[in-house]
Amino acid sequence: MLRFHFLWLLVFCSALNSSSARHAPFAMRISCGARQNIHSPPTNTLWFKDFDYTGGIPANATRPSFITPPLKTLRYFPLSEGPENCYIINRVPKGHYNVRIFFGLVTLTSFDHEPLFDISVEGTQIYSLKSGWSDHDDQAFAEALVFLRDGTVSICFHSTGHGDPAILSLEILQVDDKAYYFGQGWGEGLILRTATRLSCGNGKPKFDVDYSGDHWGGDRFWNPILSFGQNADQRRSTESSIKQASKAPNFYPEALYQTALVSTDSQPDLQYTMDVDPNRNYSIWLHFAEIDNTITGVGQRVFDILINGNIAFEGVDVVKMSGDRYTALVLNTTVAVNGRTLTVTLHPKGGSHAIINAIEVFEIIAVESKTLPEEVRALQVLKNSLDLPHRFGWNGDPCVPQQHPWSGADCQFDRTSHKWVIDGLGLDNQGLRGFLPNGISKLRHLQSINLSGNSIHGAIPSSLGTIASLEVLDLSYNFFNGSIPESLGQLTALRRLNLNGNSLSGRVPAALGGRLLHRASFNFTDNAGLCGIPGLRACGPHLSTSAKIGIGFGVLGLIFLLIICSMVWWKRRQNILRAQQIAARGAPYAKARTHLSHDIQLARHYNHHGNARTAAENGPSLLS
Repeated sequence: MLRFHFLWLLVFCSALNSSSARHAPFAMRISCGARQNIHSPPTNTLWFKDFDYTGGIPANATRPSFITPPLKTLRYFPLSEGPENCYIINRVPKGHYNVRIFFGLVTLTSFDHEPLFDISVEGTQIYSLKSGWSDHDDQAFAEALVFLRDGTVSICFHSTGHGDPAILSLEILQVDDKAYYFGQGWGEGLILRTATRLSCGNGKPKFDVDYSGDHWGGDRFWNPILSFGQNADQRRSTESSIKQASKAPNFYPEALYQTALVSTDSQPDLQYTMDVDPNRNYSIWLHFAEIDNTITGVGQRVFDILINGNIAFEGVDVVKMSGDRYTALVLNTTVAVNGRTLTVTLHPKGGSHAIINAIEVFEIIAVESKTLPEEVRALQVLKNSLDLPHRFGWNGDPCVPQQHPWSGADCQFDRTSHKWVIDGLGLDNQGLRGFLPNGISKLRHLQSINLSGNSIHGAIPSSLGTIASLEVLDLSYNFFNGSIPESLGQLTALRRLNLNGNSLSGRVPAALGGRLLHRASFNFTDNAGLCGIPGLRACGPHLSTSAKIGIGFGVLGLIFLLIICSMVWWKRRQNILRAQQIAARGAPYAKARTHLSHDIQLARHYNHHGNARTAAENGPSLLS
């Protein structure tokens, strides 16, 4: 019995442990241009094939750096397909993600060796490639920590006129929801773009997976740095285990703290300087572990940390602050940088020299407000209906990033919804050949529409009359037909209406004609079928649409009645003819019977006058 209870307790504890174990993070890796899934050496990493995520052209790839994934294909986006091109990836669970994009070089001599372009994630621009990027390992990719909340992620590439964007791979790796929490202001409204990540005293570039790091760390790339300057420091390393390293929420690999740089007598300050974009905020993360055998206790190594000359941390004692030797310590601060350089200085204050194991620097980027989703969908419907040329692109978000709005769409920020809205369409003389959909009314903030000089056909949608803010409507020199919708008379803000040069017909709505008295500018010329206002021909008797429908139904009813009467007459005629035919066939027999009856009557008359005969003499009666 005791043995049974022990076994039951063992099973219960095992089940409890398995249920409380954390699930594996979501990971999506795409080998751009690949037609099948790929496993890359040496870690056997799975890369999914590139299928139905975007446009562009697949091609063979040249790896610009040995740290880039060992993949053989890429996807590039020629300017002829539009200045904005996006990967739209669905079914991404809600969460916090490390998004990484590796760039590639097209293996064709006719291509620019090093294309330059901008990158945005979820409508926020995170990076612009700089000349010479293919010669630096840490510039062969862009990486950012992003919150994804709607089940999708859009990663867009914006041409800048310096070659066609070429993408080798995409990675979407889930991290802890609290990863890189830096205090006030941190949250879903911010993106942390990786500016640099250094492993001090290490000679080889490594990813978290090479360090056997936790998958919840996002497989970060650590660029090696052996020295901050000639004779400025010394390397330190250890094989001893490091405590408090791989823990939530950042899950740093333990091996990161097993190498370090230490200042020297000739150069007591440790100093690292990097180039940054000016007028930005940066989040700085500094990593320490006391791995120097000469330091055995508290107070033997104390130093100040300065950022661009200002003290960020004073009197740092790694052993004291971490609790022990060989124990990880992470310090974080946020600074505003006005210039183009960021300098981290470790200045010894007492005891021995300064030490540092790793450095991370992130640019803090405010997330752009997106365009109202219903207006984005309306523009996509308009794109398809008007057969918009590929050169327009119209991919991603129409208004953000603000550096790359859609061509032909004007945006305005709506402070009520805190979203961008479309307040103008300027697509005149663009060779459009489709039709204008009713869904254009979903762009309810439009103030101006100019579609003149195209080949748009069909009717003018009556739904235009519901866009109350519309002030300018120019549909001139197209192939619109039918009548002018009565609903356009409801546009009280309309001050210019150009419908000239089409194939419109019927009476101009009276409400529009009356607006001419209020200094509105309307042009209805070159429409042979229009009438009813000064400058156009006079209209004849004019029937309303309902009257025309009534007349149509009346004519149809009359035709139906005529058909019924014709059928009745024909049926009656057939019956008469059939009766005549039957009568003609029975005439001879009827005549013979009539003669026989007459003879019998004469015989009876003769017998009645004295020549009567008995029944036996007469024989049987023929008429019995």
